[in-house]
Amino acid sequence: MPDRTAFKTPPPPPGPEEEHRFPCDTCGSDLRFDPETYQLVCDHCGNTEAISGRRPHHPIAELDFRAAIARELPQAEMEETRVTNCPNCAAQIEFDDTKHATECPFCATPLVIDTGLNRHIKPRAVLPFALTETIARDAMTDWLGSLWFAPNGLQEYARKGRRMQGIYVPYWTYDADTRSTYTGERGTVYYVTQTMMVDGKRVQKQVPKVRWNHASGRVARFFDDVLVLASKSLPKRFTDALEPWDLSALEPYAPEYLAGFRAEAYAITLEDGYTEARQIMDAMIERDVRFDIGGDRQRIHNIQTQVSDVTFKHVLLPVWLAAYKYRGQTYRFVVNGRTGNVQGERPYSAIKITFAVILGLLVAGVVGYFMALQK
Repeated sequence: MPDRTAFKTPPPPPGPEEEHRFPCDTCGSDLRFDPETYQLVCDHCGNTEAISGRRPHHPIAELDFRAAIARELPQAEMEETRVTNCPNCAAQIEFDDTKHATECPFCATPLVIDTGLNRHIKPRAVLPFALTETIARDAMTDWLGSLWFAPNGLQEYARKGRRMQGIYVPYWTYDADTRSTYTGERGTVYYVTQTMMVDGKRVQKQVPKVRWNHASGRVARFFDDVLVLASKSLPKRFTDALEPWDLSALEPYAPEYLAGFRAEAYAITLEDGYTEARQIMDAMIERDVRFDIGGDRQRIHNIQTQVSDVTFKHVLLPVWLAAYKYRGQTYRFVVNGRTGNVQGERPYSAIKITFAVILGLLVAGVVGYFMALQK
């Protein structure tokens, strides 16, 4: 199996959820980022403002991984925030000085202020929202409508309920140059004719066999933007299913993109994220080795991988989120803020399931009755 380079540093505390505000130059109300125009807009007076310093498709600089785990990043790459912890889903929520209570956007649990100071690596890039809340809500209700066993009450509640919340979810991306040596075996399939008895008759059958030969070699691959979720607030099965993300559309981080939205800071450490990234890399390297061995079958005995030039980015990806409490149970739904892909807890209606079972039994009874008449 591939060797692994272990990086051990004390983990920082989990990250907060952060909210950025920008006052309108005309009326002083809060501006918000508009996914349709890529501008800051004021819902109060209609004023619009361009995002300062925006440079589309500008290369985004990577940060050195080893410098980060040695805590040698420049101070400009770090930030401090005050947070409180959600007792239900463990999300880290930031409070500003004017708030004393709020509701967790991930699970709808009421929260009271309990601040703590946390130090984090700043986001390096952001993938701005491309879908409005209206489009995201339509995608969610359409998805619920496609689930036949979903309770009608939940569908109606979601359709008429409160607005969805736009949240930037934290991820790590890792780049690395890898060179691997391997040993294994290449299998070539051939066939031999064997005679055997089948129902008292002699028959000949072609039986596959495998001829194994030693194989060894080298493979190399540069990994670019291996993506790892850095949040614990949402089930990973939801966020994984939201992929793919168009990382080529990442913009250099600017807080204006967060106006009117929230951004959760990372709760998965840089080191733990790298461990998962190595698993992704190792799986790809193993695939490369099998391709390099060739033949019809492959056996891999050993892979030794040297990893160099490891860099990373802390990036924010857009998700529309809804958390509804319906009949004492919380349902969470997430929508990819770029593609409209929907994931969430699959609700079930006991009434619909009972009706389906009864209907199935009735259909089976009718079919059985007519089959009996034909005998």
